Amino acid sequence: MSTERRAPLDRHRVADTALRLLNEVGLDGLTLRAIAKELDVKAPALYWHFKDKQALLDEMASEMYRRMAAGAEPDPADTWQERLLKTNRGLRAALLGYRDGAKVFSGTRFTGIDHAPALEANLRLLTDSGFTLAQAVDAGRTANSFTIGFVVEEQGMRPFRGEGEVQERMRRVDVGERARRMAGFPLAAAAGELLFDDYDRQFEEGLAVVIAGIGARYGTGGPADRHTG
Repeated sequence: MSTERRAPLDRHRVADTALRLLNEVGLDGLTLRAIAKELDVKAPALYWHFKDKQALLDEMASEMYRRMAAGAEPDPADTWQERLLKTNRGLRAALLGYRDGAKVFSGTRFTGIDHAPALEANLRLLTDSGFTLAQAVDAGRTANSFTIGFVVEEQGMRPFRGEGEVQERMRRVDVGERARRMAGFPLAAAAGELLFDDYDRQFEEGLAVVIAGIGARYGTGGPADRHTG
């Protein structure tokens, strides 16, 4: 009989294991049974810590946020445009670090208040810049929703590291073939080169449009263009 002591099963260990397994099997393959097997426990043991898979996803998203925020302090010299840029660039980078990361993050609720300091600082910056609290909330939510939605699409089109050549071929869009099939619609055909390539450029341009729109909507714009490079 082995005398090796295993780490006690707790919420953190389950979530950490689930995030590692997520990168191997994706969200569709991430079952409580698979996680239990990885932890070498029976599936019912997980229900002591999570009542269902959604509760586990909430904890996984919370752990993703904790890792993203670790050591990151907002710059008090930021303009509100710079803060939205930095926050959403960081969110995209964090979500891309996990297979189906945006799908896990979407629709979940944080299980603690780890996000409260950054949220408070961001809302304070926006309200100090002339936003009402409602406008500040709407601005942050709109930029956040753009980022999560963008990464959902991006991850649907690009293989996660290690998925393999077959999966990459399945996801890749043949822009030339698409253009040939849509030859009767020249603008739509030409748009393929912009729709399915250079996701970094797409994200930066989209986020710049969102931030410029926020400034135009609430009359708190200014030289936003100098902060979107």
